[in-house]
Amino acid sequence: MPSDVIRVIYRKFDGSTHRDYPARRLAEDDLGIWLGVSAGTSSVYHGRPSVEQIPFVLLVPHHAWWTGMFNPPPRTSEVYCDIASPARWEGEDTVHLIDLDLDVVRRRETGLVELRDEDEFAEHRVRFGYPDDLVVAAEAAARWLFGALGDGTEPFATSYRKWLALVV
Repeated sequence: MPSDVIRVIYRKFDGSTHRDYPARRLAEDDLGIWLGVSAGTSSVYHGRPSVEQIPFVLLVPHHAWWTGMFNPPPRTSEVYCDIASPARWEGEDTVHLIDLDLDVVRRRETGLVELRDEDEFAEHRVRFGYPDDLVVAAEAAARWLFGALGDGTEPFATSYRKWLALVV
């Protein structure tokens, strides 16, 4: 039986801590594993202790170069996708991801889709020595997400709402 609580650990390519928090396993489907995070959850954000102020749902795809965070109001980003290494599971209760800087975001009010942090990606590509195949995979994931967040591709259209309802 899979664990109900999953530790989500994002690091940067150099191994430094980026995010770290516990999440509740909600479901697993053909898209990946759906995790819920309640408001008030203790976490690490950008390497510093934090407390989640707004609940969210995280989709950890089975084999993709991204994760999807689905947010309720009042957060201005309805969907926030981190370009990240494919998930590496340690047992059934810890997932490791390497955050690769790029983010694809859909704004709640306007539906505008944005590619963010290209400058950070370029800087870290040089500083950390991102391999060429990693760069190709990260950029391809960002392009795909940019289209998918704007064209009604699931799970970005409505299917995430049933999971978000469980943590709001």
